[in-house]
Amino acid sequence: MLRYTLTRLTYGILVLLGVVTLIFFLFNVLPGDPSRMMLGQRADITSVEAINRDLGRDKPMAVQYLSFLNDVSPVSFHNVKDKTSAFYFDILRYPSAFQFLKIGNSTIVLKKPYLRRSYQSKRPVSEILAEAFVPTMVLATVAMIAATIIGLILGIFSALHKDGWFDRISLIISILGMSLPSFFAAILIAWLFAYVLADYTGLSMFGSLYTVDDFGRGEYIDLKNLILPTVTLAIRPLAIITELTRSSMLDVMTQDYIRTARAKGLGMYKIVTRHALKNALNPVVTAVSGWFASLMAGAVFVEYIFDWKGVGVVIVDALEKYDFPVIMGSVLFISVLLIIINIFADLIYGILDPRIRYA
Repeated sequence: MLRYTLTRLTYGILVLLGVVTLIFFLFNVLPGDPSRMMLGQRADITSVEAINRDLGRDKPMAVQYLSFLNDVSPVSFHNVKDKTSAFYFDILRYPSAFQFLKIGNSTIVLKKPYLRRSYQSKRPVSEILAEAFVPTMVLATVAMIAATIIGLILGIFSALHKDGWFDRISLIISILGMSLPSFFAAILIAWLFAYVLADYTGLSMFGSLYTVDDFGRGEYIDLKNLILPTVTLAIRPLAIITELTRSSMLDVMTQDYIRTARAKGLGMYKIVTRHALKNALNPVVTAVSGWFASLMAGAVFVEYIFDWKGVGVVIVDALEKYDFPVIMGSVLFISVLLIIINIFADLIYGILDPRIRYA
């Protein structure tokens, strides 16, 4: 299992390096001058050059790339003497950094990844994403849990009552769910439940994500505003999980060991929970991990339509303002989430089916 885990981690690191490289070169060939975005139309040449020096854009492309890698890596190499170096150790950029090896003018640092600063707000990108991550995580987690639980239940019952009325209704709902785009579902659900039926549902299409508590200290997520975006996000993964569970269960229920369990007199509940379900979960785990990563990535349209202040809204706002550091940081953040979730999915495969570890 250790070798299997290390192999998956190595693959994940290599994929992440490729993503970082692609992000850097993609956004550095796009049109637009960051210095003029920050200073406005009245910017003079001296100010523009000063901003470009501060951003490191006056350096050769190769140096900029290595500097970007150095910034986003948790272990980085820096110069502690030369302030003009692209690799100068600036304590203001890396406030929580720990220098664990110093050789001459160079030092090796353990730190949080530095994702640069926003061109518009001047705030650290990591700070912006940290604020947006919690609402997105809450929304994606609740939606995925609901879709997984309901999808497993519907899929199991559909398989156990194949070609019955429950199976046919479940199939129709699944097809509708898979064919309904998220942005259209979001608009339709928001219009129906938060506008047409607002007097009966008590839901507001324009409700705030946060509500100040009675004592005026801090903020908390208003759960009633979680309902509609959760339902919208859960529709497609629910449909897919239902169909995958059904087809996988139908295949497993025809296996010899299931017939043996029936011949020994085991009840259907024990057969399903102890034998069939575990062996039918591999494709479901794939779907759950993939969809959860997708939902954690922001579900841009759903968050934007419901004014859910998560990563999706941050990305849309940054795209409108050509705020490249925020976009780059968001894409990198999403990529890391995808890689981590996929690694966990691979580890779960190894636990569910030991044969995978030795393949």
